[in-house]
Amino acid sequence: MFKIDFYQFSNMFIFWIFILCLTFIVWTPVEGQSEVIGSAQPIIASPGDDVILPCHLDPEFNVKGLTVEWSKPDLKPDPSDRLSRVAYVHLYRHRQEVPDMKIPAYLSRTELFTDELKRGNISLKIMNVTLADEGRYRCLVPKLKSGVKFAIVRLVIVESKSDETWTTETPLHLQTPDPTDEPDVEGGRHSRSALISTVVVFCVLLIFGGLVGGYLFKQRRQKPNHLKNDNALLKPV
Repeated sequence: MFKIDFYQFSNMFIFWIFILCLTFIVWTPVEGQSEVIGSAQPIIASPGDDVILPCHLDPEFNVKGLTVEWSKPDLKPDPSDRLSRVAYVHLYRHRQEVPDMKIPAYLSRTELFTDELKRGNISLKIMNVTLADEGRYRCLVPKLKSGVKFAIVRLVIVESKSDETWTTETPLHLQTPDPTDEPDVEGGRHSRSALISTVVVFCVLLIFGGLVGGYLFKQRRQKPNHLKNDNALLKPV
């Protein structure tokens, strides 16, 4: 009958627990990784203005070789498109703009600050804005190795300059942002740190328990051998 060597099993158990914990910690985003940051306040503009929708990576990170997407999350796909393809306000891919996938209304009206991409500046400039441009915009870096890959920026178009007195307040007619669209950066950092701490403590306890169990089992297995040796010495010659 096959017998399991508990001591060897405990050693293998400890080894794999260590590998799994190490893998989890390495692949879990931690504080210090670059995160996409937008604007907490809406951007106010009038028809005909050129506006900049601020968005950047913090800490600075070179995104020249990555894809940067600007889209309108509230814009519904064209029902006539069977593939429900996503149209972009601006798409930067393979180190250049991809105009073929842009919303027609934004052709020749948007641009990134390409010289600033190496510093993590992915702000979008929209020229000659119209009332139809109002709404929420999402800046996304899909392949960014971070827990916060996108941010939401709101653009408000006002018809008269006198309305700019409330630029620091959230307009009543704006749609309330969905919590799933605006990640809580600080909350995300704290939750990830707490999760990593919990996993580390759990792993340490498992490894410690495995070491103690293996040691006790080894001691119990060696004890009968000592008794046999002592009995052999007590036998009369």
